[in-house]
Amino acid sequence: MRNTIVTALDPHSATSERRLVERPALPLTGVRRFAGDLGGAYAANGLVGLIFSCTGPVAVILAAGASGALTQAELASWIFGVFFLNGILTIAASWAYRQPLAFFWTIPGTVVVGGALADLSWPEVIGAFIVSGLVILLLGLTGWVRPVMEALPMPIVLAMVAGVFLHFGVELVLAVGVDPAVAVPMVAVFVILSACTPLGRWMPATLGALLVGVAATLLAGRFDPGPASGVFARPVFTAPDWSWQAMVELVVPLVITVLVVQNGQGVAVLRAAGHHPPINAATIACGLWSLAASCVGAVSTCLTGPTNALLTGSGARARQYTAGVVCGVLALVFGVFAPVFVRLMLAMPAAFVATLGGLALLRALQTSFTGAFGGRYTMGALVALLVTVADVKLLGIGAPFWGLAVGIAVSWMLERQDWRQC
Repeated sequence: MRNTIVTALDPHSATSERRLVERPALPLTGVRRFAGDLGGAYAANGLVGLIFSCTGPVAVILAAGASGALTQAELASWIFGVFFLNGILTIAASWAYRQPLAFFWTIPGTVVVGGALADLSWPEVIGAFIVSGLVILLLGLTGWVRPVMEALPMPIVLAMVAGVFLHFGVELVLAVGVDPAVAVPMVAVFVILSACTPLGRWMPATLGALLVGVAATLLAGRFDPGPASGVFARPVFTAPDWSWQAMVELVVPLVITVLVVQNGQGVAVLRAAGHHPPINAATIACGLWSLAASCVGAVSTCLTGPTNALLTGSGARARQYTAGVVCGVLALVFGVFAPVFVRLMLAMPAAFVATLGGLALLRALQTSFTGAFGGRYTMGALVALLVTVADVKLLGIGAPFWGLAVGIAVSWMLERQDWRQC
């Protein structure tokens, strides 16, 4: 096999997409050029992208952490890792390739981790994080990413993801019934901002739900902050524990959600906006940063889809990279002050976190169902969804893995025509 690591003369050419590491945009971006390209609209897009990431998705982390009874310090360290470390990567990648490349963390992977924490210890999960990073890096260095992604039927993968997300949708509905004083205003504002396009452009629906939820909590006298644990983030380093159960239960779902679900979505969003994302370089970066993030107890890094969609929402394509840089800089700041945010979030009622997390994942849940049952492999997708929702654990291995495995097996036996059309 020819050179395993080479650079391309033209990062946008078809030849470049076949190379392992795509070459950054030339000439290299200087400070003067960046200052000229930066504008108010791009800075606003970067801010909105960060706001999206630090509201609903963070609620998903807090919900996952609650499943494993993680301490406030461990949660703050997790949030520090996914924002500060990935903020560095976002700045570097967006600047080097002159296109918005926002890297954050795998949300479905976080949900899977939350479920696994019922059976696994936190050190075992850390060990799975490390192995997942190594697998992603290896796949990136060997150039196997595209064959692996093409071998997995996307509808069945999305059905597994839908099964994982469905829990958050159910929790959203239950929160409305259990604590309507907090949940109902949040849902109402989310629906209004989503339905009214002009208002939605001025105020993102998730942010509006967050602000109204805070106001409702304060008016009801439900805000109960615990003792202060510091202002600045202090990374918590946890020694990994190597468990075969954790390897089987977490590594496969994490690798799949990063490479197939999240990175695939991010690449699709950027291509739709007219960009040419460096797929191989992004995969290698996700592996390296996942290893770094695991050191501070953070889940695997990925090329995010929703945030990149917000960064490319407006403006000239050639200048949208500045929104990515702004988003990365703001992520650094948020990561540094992670303990403050975690303390504020934990002081909120359980219904607030459940509602915010459910609303943030509502579109993702819709997309998962649409992708799972909109074409081929529908029987395999249905089985994958049912097994995942049933939360069946066999041999100590969680339902998402079995949902994917059984769904593919059933599809292979009953939907041979769909497989022949691949």
